[in-house]
Amino acid sequence: MRDAGARNKTAHYHGHRDRLRARFREQGGEALPDYELLELLLFRAIPRRDTKPIAKALIERFGSFTEVLGAPAERLREVPGIGDAVVTELKLMEAAAQRYARGQVNERQVLSSWDAVLDYCRASMAFDTREQFRILFLDKRNGLIADEVQQTGTVDHTPVYPREVVKRALEHSASAIILVHNHPSGDPTPSRADIEMTKVIAGIAKPLGIALHDHIIVGRQGHTSFRAEKLF
Repeated sequence: MRDAGARNKTAHYHGHRDRLRARFREQGGEALPDYELLELLLFRAIPRRDTKPIAKALIERFGSFTEVLGAPAERLREVPGIGDAVVTELKLMEAAAQRYARGQVNERQVLSSWDAVLDYCRASMAFDTREQFRILFLDKRNGLIADEVQQTGTVDHTPVYPREVVKRALEHSASAIILVHNHPSGDPTPSRADIEMTKVIAGIAKPLGIALHDHIIVGRQGHTSFRAEKLF
């Protein structure tokens, strides 16, 4: 009796996976809630367990599919059922998402593909647990020359040195730059220090023929464009 029960349980388990895969093939990822998309991702890492409870626990802990991918490995391991195989799978997906988003920006005119720029910045930084300051260096046609993380700080502060920012732009022979940093708190509202620092960089860069196109703050709750808000 126990063997028959085990076989029935296994058959039901595989049937659920097959049905979920079929829904994904027929309707696409947009038709699936976050926990079901996460279930699909976990199938390979956890081949012999029901991944639905684990997927739901991850969403409950971190808030969304994207936040699960961006969560630090040590925090992921705090969730029951999460081991190295799952962490590796999630971090692989995070790296793939960032690589894809970057590919939408590379070799294009950045200002004409602004949504792709925002998607890339959010994928790269919005869910990081520490502040990070990066610079997009652009050529005279607003094509992306380089994208560099200049500083990584604490949960609420990153030291930024305006003259070093402009020096690096000159080293890249950049005609323009876009500043980007994240707020781990989730709120992308700029601080007074953010605004003043942006004005200083713009003031140093302009006489050298380097335009500051924008400063973007990203967070889980969205983003703020300094240019759109007329903050410099």
